[in-house]
Parts: sequence; C-alpha cells; structure tokens
Amino acid sequence: MKFLDRAKIYVESGAGGAGCLSFRREKFIEFGGPNGGDGGRGGHVFIEAVDNLNTLIDFRYQQHYRAKNGRPGEGQERTGADGADLVIKAPVGTQIFEEDEETLIADLDRPGARALLAKGGNGGFGNAHFKSSTNRAPRRANPGLPGEKRTVWLRLKLIADFGLIGLPNAGKSTFLAAVTAARPKIADYPFTTLHPGLGVVRLNEGESFVLADIPGLIEGAHEGAGIGDRFLGHVERCAALIHLVDGTQEDVAGAYRTIRGELAAYGAGLEDKREIVCLNKVDALADEERAQKLKALSKAAGKPARAISGVSGEGLQALLRNLMAMKKGEIEDAEEESAENLQWTP
Repeated sequence: MKFLDRAKIYVESGAGGAGCLSFRREKFIEFGGPNGGDGGRGGHVFIEAVDNLNTLIDFRYQQHYRAKNGRPGEGQERTGADGADLVIKAPVGTQIFEEDEETLIADLDRPGARALLAKGGNGGFGNAHFKSSTNRAPRRANPGLPGEKRTVWLRLKLIADFGLIGLPNAGKSTFLAAVTAARPKIADYPFTTLHPGLGVVRLNEGESFVLADIPGLIEGAHEGAGIGDRFLGHVERCAALIHLVDGTQEDVAGAYRTIRGELAAYGAGLEDKREIVCLNKVDALADEERAQKLKALSKAAGKPARAISGVSGEGLQALLRNLMAMKKGEIEDAEEESAENLQWTP
C-alpha cells in the first residue's frame, strides 16, 4: 500500500427538494384547499476519523464526493424524503484545510471525530405552507436551496507516541523492525525509507505504544534538500523523539547537531520536545571506540546517550521499558540508568 499524506478533494452537498403545488380534489368535498407538501433536505457531507486507515491513498483515486439531493414534496401534504448524508472516512490525525491550505477547518485527532464539510440545502415550501385566512388558495411553491460546493485539502499527521529521527542510514528502520511487527525496507544505502512507517511495540498484556519511523533528514532539509522536511509534521503529535545516531560514522556529535538544527529550522515546537539520544550500531564498535563516541555524543546532547543496537538487540529492552514508563507518566525522561553512561562530563 502506498503512503500519501496530502490530498485535495471536492465535496458537494445535496440540493433541497422543491415544494409541491397541489390542491385537494375529492368527491363531495366542495372546498379542498391547498395540500402541497414541502421538499426534503439535501444530504450533508461529513468527514470522520476511523482507526483502520493510516494513509490518504484512497483520495488519489476518488476526489469528488457528492451527497444525495432531497426529494420533492407531493400532494396530500406529503413531505419529500431527505437526501442521504455522505460520510467520508479518513485516518485518525487528518487535518482539513480550506483551499488556501492555511485556514484550518477541523483536526480529526481521535477515532470517531467528525466534521461537517458541506451542509445540505433546505427543501422548498409547498403551497400548503402559505395558506392563510386571507389567502385560501395560494398558487406558490418554493424551489429547494442548492447544495454547497467546496474544495478542501486533507493533510495527515500520524498519531504516534514516539517518533524515530536521525540522518539517513542511522538504523531507524532496523530499530523499528526489531521492536515491532512492522517490516520496513532495509538496505545499506541512504534514503531507503521514502515515507513514514508505523509500528506497535507490545511489551506485556495491556502495555503497548506506537512508534513512527520518519525518513532521514540531511543538512538543508528545511530548504528542500534530500526529501525535505515535509514528513516532520508526523512527529508534531509525538510525546517524545528518539534520536538515533549512527555509531559507525566519524563525527557523531556533528550528526546530532545537524538534526537538531533542522528541527529548530522547522519549528512547530519540535526542538522543545523531550528527546532520547541513542548511539546506534554499537555492535560494530570496539569497547574503547564505543566509550569515546558515547562521551562525545553525550557532551553534544547535554545528557547521557544510550548505547543500543537494532541488530544485536543490545539495550533495546531497557529502552522500551523506559519508553513505556514515559507513556504512563511514571518517569519524565528515559535516560540511561547504568553507571557507564552517567560518568560523562560536559
């Protein structure tokens, strides 16, 4: 399934049914009078967040949505049927914007959240509605009001508890595959991941949280370098960021600062989010080199960095337990508790 986090759709509500112009004509009834019924209301167009979707790809193949029109009124004061409402299904985390892509209409941040996109037109009055003591036989009926036409943009921001960030080839996809049932593409070249991925970490019965793998950032991403920073919106809702740094590269501190610079340039409060800094791929490092790079990374981050490996599994269980505790609110930060990582000095 392809991933799509931005789509443009066109919606139109149903028009109201016309009122009926009718008079009662029955045998042995001398003065029948008007009996035209009102028209039915046109259908509304709603958009609703559902759990079983995580992409907007369906809106690439269907962009036009139209609700049913109301039925016209009939004689014997019979009101026309209302047009059926149209409910568009969208993933949780979808934001709806006006055509200018700046004015926010609604934010569907929870399952079942619903927003009205276009209101159906009211039905017209039949001539029975205009009957009065001075107008006993009105020959007037109103047409139904037309429906609303609207163009809106949908923008998806994935709902995840924690987001994985880092330079290309930092091991984010390997980490996601190691701790969840997700199967992202993994290879030994940059930009293997071209769109965000989600995975659910299950520790024990009733203990789980969602991880989002964000495609690798590079220096200048906020100016469009690489694949840009368009996917950073998916971590705006995360409680904390897991920053992975490739331990096999020379300058781990520089790699850390590059990502922090891009977060600051993007804004939206990402630079202020809680961050867990991890030195990844430590299985490929000698003990002395590992200690040196942990110290350098911890100094750059201003906090103890964790040593983990998505391949060997080293440090993963302790990290996941701390993340679960963070989600429950039992601890404020998931810093490494071992004495090895706490013996750094800035």
